[in-house]
Formats: sequence, C-alpha cells, structure tokens
Amino acid sequence: MLLTIPDILSVEQLSTARHILDKAEWVDGKVTAGFQSARAKDNMQLPESHPAARELGGMILGALAANPLFIAAALPQRIFPPLFNRYSGGQSFGTHVDNAIRQVAGTPQRIRTDISATLFLVEPGEYDGGELCVEDTYGMKKVKLPAGHMVLYPATSLHQVRPVTRGARVGSFFWIQSMVRDDAKRSLLFDLDLGIQQLNRENNPLAVQFTGVYHNLLRQWAEV
Repeated sequence: MLLTIPDILSVEQLSTARHILDKAEWVDGKVTAGFQSARAKDNMQLPESHPAARELGGMILGALAANPLFIAAALPQRIFPPLFNRYSGGQSFGTHVDNAIRQVAGTPQRIRTDISATLFLVEPGEYDGGELCVEDTYGMKKVKLPAGHMVLYPATSLHQVRPVTRGARVGSFFWIQSMVRDDAKRSLLFDLDLGIQQLNRENNPLAVQFTGVYHNLLRQWAEV
C-alpha cells in the first residue's frame, strides 16, 4: 500500500523545522547507508545524534502520535527516530531496497522495517527533480508532495530519488515496525477501518459488527 498522509506538520512547525535545518551542519548521507545502498546514495544528511535531528524528530513523532490516519494505516509498534536528508546540485539516490533491520544509534534497540516513510519539508516548486519513485505491483509511482505531507510505502519496495537539478529537496525519512508485518493484511485492515468510520458517521448499527470483525482479525495478525 502506498498512501499519502496530508498535513503531518502545521505551517508553524514547518517554519520551525526550516529555520533549524538552515543552520544545521550536514554530512555525507552515506553514513547511514548499507553496503549496496552506499553505491547508489548521493545526498547530505544530519547525523543521527545531532541536536537538530533529535529536536525535530521529537516534533515529528509527536505529530504522528496525534494523526489518526497514520495510526490506522501503519498500526505502529515502533518508529525509528526520524532522520533528515538534503538533495541539491544533481544529487540523487539510485534504485535500492531499505535494510530489513535498523539499529537505533547508541542503543541495543532494533527495528524491523515494515514501512518506509518520507515527510517532505519544502514545497515542490522550490526544486526541480527529486521525485520519490516507488515500484509496486502496478508499476512505478512518482511522489512529490507539498511541505508537511508524508508518503508511506512498503519497505520491501524498490525505490529511488531522482536527481535534483535546481534548488534543494529537504525531507525527513524513517521506518515503522508495524504490529501487522504483512502489507496485504495491513491494507485490508485499513480499508475495513475506513469503512467502519463511515458507518459510525452515519450512525449505522452495522458499525458494531464490523468493528468486531476488525478486532478479531487484528487479534489474529498482530505481533505485540
């Protein structure tokens, strides 16, 4: 499932993020790349331990926790602390698949990467190129969203970031370990959840029955 979630960050939060990131010290993005990814990766990144990364990462995690659409779609168990990257001057990230397991720097905690997330922090008109291209069952999908919007997609997907030929593409990226690791099952639960919400808005008594179905499926499939 590839899903766009709008307005993760408010205008005020985006302004704060831009101000902080404009003053930050960026390093070569290969610092967090695996062996294969390092060959394809050409961008700049904030170190994981950078105070700006920690501050903005906390802001993003707080926004995600308050976003019902994200919770319904991802069913998050653990979220990797958000990272931040910057592409400019022709930089890109060639076709790759994200590592299956990520270790949180400075801790023994490991996260299984079920879902990849990209949160756009600048407007699409501020740069040329930089599309996130995700290959799925139905072909290649190109994603370039307004600032504050986020895309979720299976971490098993082949994907790339096209070269940025003007301006700078700045964003946050991270991974989610879901309570339901299988993408098809998560998609089914998400569709069922949206249907239940519509029934509740209509005060339809069937909402109770379908809510029971939802939770019984979740009980079978969830790993907690």
